[in-house]
Amino acid sequence: MADNRRGSPTIGIQGYESRVAALYICRYHNLQAIKAVFRTLRPLFTLCFALFVSSLLAQVPYGPVKPTPTGEILSNLKKLNVVGSVLYIAAHPDDENTLLLAYMAKDRLVRTGYLSLTRGDGGQNLIGPEQGEYIGLIRTQELLAARRVDGPEQFFSRAYDFGFSKSTDEAVRTWGQNQVLADVVWRIRTFQPDVIITRFPPDARAGHGHHSASGYLAEEAFKIANDPTKFPEQLAYTKPWQPKRVMWNVFIPSAFMSNKKPDEAGNLVGIETGLFNSLLGKSYGEVAAESRSQHKSQGFGVAANRGARIDYLLTKNGDPMQQDPFDGVDVTWKRIKNSEAVQTQVNQLIAQFKPERPAASVPALVQLHRAINQLDTTNINVRAKRQEVEGLIQQCLGLWFESNPTDYAVAAGERIRLNTTVVGRTSDVPVRLISVRYPAIGRDSTLNLDLKANEVVPLPATLAIPANQPISQPYWLEKPLVKGLFQVSDQRLIGLPENPAALTTQFTFSIAGQTFTFTRPWVYKSVDPVDGEIYRPFVVQPEVMTNVAEKVYVFADNAPKTVETVVKAGRAGVSGTLALSAPAGWQISPAQASFDLKEKGQEQRLLFTVTPSGKASDVKLQAVATTSAGQFSRGVRLVEYKHIPTQTNFPTSDAKLVRLDVKTTAKQIGYIMGAGDEVPIALRQMGCTVTMLGQTELDKDLSRFDAIVVGVRAYNTEDYLKSYQPKLMQYVQNGGTMIVQYVTAGGGGVVANGLKVNQMGPFPFTVSRDRITEEDAPVTFLNPQHPLLNKPNKITDADFADWIQERGIYFAVDFDKAYEPIFSMADTGEAAKNGSLIYAKYGKGHYMYTGLVFFRELPAGVPGAYRLLANMLSVGK
Repeated sequence: MADNRRGSPTIGIQGYESRVAALYICRYHNLQAIKAVFRTLRPLFTLCFALFVSSLLAQVPYGPVKPTPTGEILSNLKKLNVVGSVLYIAAHPDDENTLLLAYMAKDRLVRTGYLSLTRGDGGQNLIGPEQGEYIGLIRTQELLAARRVDGPEQFFSRAYDFGFSKSTDEAVRTWGQNQVLADVVWRIRTFQPDVIITRFPPDARAGHGHHSASGYLAEEAFKIANDPTKFPEQLAYTKPWQPKRVMWNVFIPSAFMSNKKPDEAGNLVGIETGLFNSLLGKSYGEVAAESRSQHKSQGFGVAANRGARIDYLLTKNGDPMQQDPFDGVDVTWKRIKNSEAVQTQVNQLIAQFKPERPAASVPALVQLHRAINQLDTTNINVRAKRQEVEGLIQQCLGLWFESNPTDYAVAAGERIRLNTTVVGRTSDVPVRLISVRYPAIGRDSTLNLDLKANEVVPLPATLAIPANQPISQPYWLEKPLVKGLFQVSDQRLIGLPENPAALTTQFTFSIAGQTFTFTRPWVYKSVDPVDGEIYRPFVVQPEVMTNVAEKVYVFADNAPKTVETVVKAGRAGVSGTLALSAPAGWQISPAQASFDLKEKGQEQRLLFTVTPSGKASDVKLQAVATTSAGQFSRGVRLVEYKHIPTQTNFPTSDAKLVRLDVKTTAKQIGYIMGAGDEVPIALRQMGCTVTMLGQTELDKDLSRFDAIVVGVRAYNTEDYLKSYQPKLMQYVQNGGTMIVQYVTAGGGGVVANGLKVNQMGPFPFTVSRDRITEEDAPVTFLNPQHPLLNKPNKITDADFADWIQERGIYFAVDFDKAYEPIFSMADTGEAAKNGSLIYAKYGKGHYMYTGLVFFRELPAGVPGAYRLLANMLSVGK
């Protein structure tokens, strides 16, 4: 299980352990034909585009809208005078230069966006066992938390982070170049940035194939975003757009955080970003550090930089700069036709703002809102400024309103109690609550209540959720991943960080004589005795959910296994049957089992016996529940950590069945958990008894264990290992077997201060950043007669078939001659690396360090990974 000191991931159904139409424009090749279509459909296009832009700008934020300090209100007022925008593009969460983003959003006050091509799904996880789409969910929320600190909007493409890549070609080939390029073009067309900044160059200097691909795709998209013949299907919702220039935010790898001017030929301009903002009471370096420290799953907490900092920008295409990234771009109201009166009103607002009485600015803000409404509201800048004014009206009034269901989840057709609250903060400006409306429910209430200062207005209601309300599945996870790309059918959703809120409340107010309607999502709120108020996304769930206990069931022989499933009620009074199915050759008994769940949230465990096929194979086991409402084939999995809102996924309810020839002579295994992984579950599937070794268990006699396995990154994360390292080495010397899985390398390519011990093994070795990213890279057996390759299982090339994502990471180098390397492997075009698995005899025992990614392969049910690990465990038996 994950270490509860770092968080509390809830995997699977609660109580388990961590078991763990739309207009479509054809692809005309004739530009004149396209122009003719546009002329004919211009009125409809204009309407669709205006509505789409409105929906983008009206994205409802998660959680409570926090009160805004008056310094920030004044900063937001000043932002009304800036009509410019910038889009920053990189590959992953945590790639972004948070200092430059904070500077753009909070000093230059331009509309700022960050497009991360991926959600970081292939990254490592320092806080728990989540991998794949689940670490992607965590990192998405960490990015959103970072943006709440430094100010920009957050976007993604459909690209899946498939792990470390060594070339641009591999990255775009895996994702599908046209698809991800289309996503970048889509974001340029919908965000309409004046300038684009990339984090990485489109070449090997980027240090990662995804990084260089982000630079390459950004530069390619810059060239074609204004061409209506490129991805014309997008033009049903948006229009071509040409930014002024695309620039690379140049860095020097050997002096990443220095102010040293890069040695780059071309149009290079430096800008001071490490400034102090007196309205915020912080420097942008301090804001950037707080933002970057949101990436907790990556261990990216950083100290604030409070000194001067120069960021350098190199023009890659478009008009050259003179001395500023916005040279040649009019970032004032002059770019908007007939906006002279608006400019005058904004200036007056700023000059007359009273920090001690922000509500005094509301009448002028209402007048400004009227004036903006007289402009071209199909213009994205006009709509953005109108939304900013609406936000400022709420900020200056301190107006509070939200809707909180009494439960965090509901099934379609169920009734839910909703507590809506409105609080007026001031009597300086007349505010009347005209009505509240629940658009998804089709119900509204006319109230016409004059709000009094600091009077809480409760508006409870019991509402019926529509019977056809879809479940709250993250939109990019609704369909199976295809190679390196999430499948999203609705063009309008592509790139959004989260699903638009499906269940909302619309609050209509009369403020200083003008009507405004503001929207809030339904958000569950609870009170924790330690943390206080906690907000959690409100979700619509299936009426019944089924989880198979394990992801993978490994059958080493023809003996049957018991498969446990848990059925959970999404509403009260659910009954029916559950059936498991598998391909021919596999036998399941009973054919079905009944369940009867009286209460919402109630769980029932059902047991099935699965008998494997007589021959080696791996197949899918599917669980389907049948009730009077139909069939349900989804489970539920929660991801819960204190630093992010709880994430809910409803994956298909299935497991992998693997029949393989594997023998294990080691039966008693001790496991020291590190950052979190699911290897102990796999060990149990192999027939081993696993004891989790914390400090209490390590104080006991270790000789009872046939082998001790150290989890991923344990020597990076567990302070107590320093005290127990001598005892562990004595265990090996006395005849034990110890396997250490990868640790991360420190700066300069070797572990420096990142380890909790000076030496992990009985003899010295160094951990490098060497890795093999090609999961099908050929593997050479350096000593085919070595016991690790022969007993109790004969390891062959076939055991390295069907590996996922990569072969290994953080290989050993410069190891003592007492160690013997077992394998040699190489990525295409690179020198062979021998440090994926090193073995040493020490005293009577055996010690191994491995960078092979067992933590990925075992949960994926890769047969060869089980067989090789079985040999490693059994080497001393």
